[in-house]
Amino acid sequence: MRRLPRLFLFFACALGGASLAHAQSPDTVVTRPVEGEAQTLKKGRVVPAAAGEAGKDAENPGGLAIYERMGAELPALPEEKDFKGKVDEAYGAFQRGYYITAMDKALPRAQLGDAAAQTLLGEILSQGLGVKKDAKAAAFWYGQASEHGDSAGMFRYALILMEGRDAPRDAKKADELMKKAADAGNASAQFNHAQVLVADNPGEKGLALALPYYEKAAQQGIADAQYAVSQLYMTLADVSEDKRSQAREWLVRAARAGFDTAQLDMGIWLVNGIGGERDYKEGFNWLEVAAKRGNVVAQNKLAHLYINAIGTKPDPIEAAKWYVLSRRAGLSDPKLEDFYLGMTEEQQKKAIDAANKFRRS
Repeated sequence: MRRLPRLFLFFACALGGASLAHAQSPDTVVTRPVEGEAQTLKKGRVVPAAAGEAGKDAENPGGLAIYERMGAELPALPEEKDFKGKVDEAYGAFQRGYYITAMDKALPRAQLGDAAAQTLLGEILSQGLGVKKDAKAAAFWYGQASEHGDSAGMFRYALILMEGRDAPRDAKKADELMKKAADAGNASAQFNHAQVLVADNPGEKGLALALPYYEKAAQQGIADAQYAVSQLYMTLADVSEDKRSQAREWLVRAARAGFDTAQLDMGIWLVNGIGGERDYKEGFNWLEVAAKRGNVVAQNKLAHLYINAIGTKPDPIEAAKWYVLSRRAGLSDPKLEDFYLGMTEEQQKKAIDAANKFRRS
């Protein structure tokens, strides 16, 4: 198979490591190792707690804590405008969890060629919501919706054609539909079409072709795309200085969305002063967020910060704890190993106990 359905490729490898050049310079405080092979972009969206002090507003660290704001008088809500559009009863039922009702209302419309209703049937059948799961029937309705111009249906059907499980595999048609859905404004299709361009055009050429689609998806809130934009703004040679200055802004958006790779890079950028001023404390906070979510590289870097008192007070037990966790996950580090072996047996035992406690939590 040429590529996986959702195409979550680790696009940075297309530059052969060049995308991490800023983090690899020898005079930086913390560096991120270049991965040896392409990796799947991790998903999961958990908004981290404010990176500053506990209880502080992440957007206004020096302002009131959230509990203090609860006691403040709220401004009046803006007056709601009367909705004059056509109410979609099928989608309304779907959103409220009335899946059988949604299907009953969507089916007659779908049979008459209503593309939105056809996509809705595909969603219900593909997930088995209130009815028996039927992937082949879902593929049929996604295909119908695709033919009738629904961008969400085109995106779903493109994935099915790439995989070739519930419909005959057709990579060419899948690419065409993905681009068509992307150009129609579907955010997921925009991101995935960008990934197709990267996969089919090695090197900077593919990244340059993909950038406009990454940007569109990023503007619609796709965290993976926001991360991609941040990396490309910093690495592509022809990017304007205005865009390059926005790289950190896009990275922090992806980090706040809970993308742990972005949280890792955000910490590294802040500590090393990449894309803006250094901020050791804020950098430490982001690396801690990523480490607690299980990012092995962040756990490794956090150990170094504890040893060198960067953004935090020195704490050999915490440093060793994070090293033990990253070592168990397979990330070796000779410097941290030397540090660990130089500890007393009692300190090593405390670190192992702390690592075990973290694993159980």
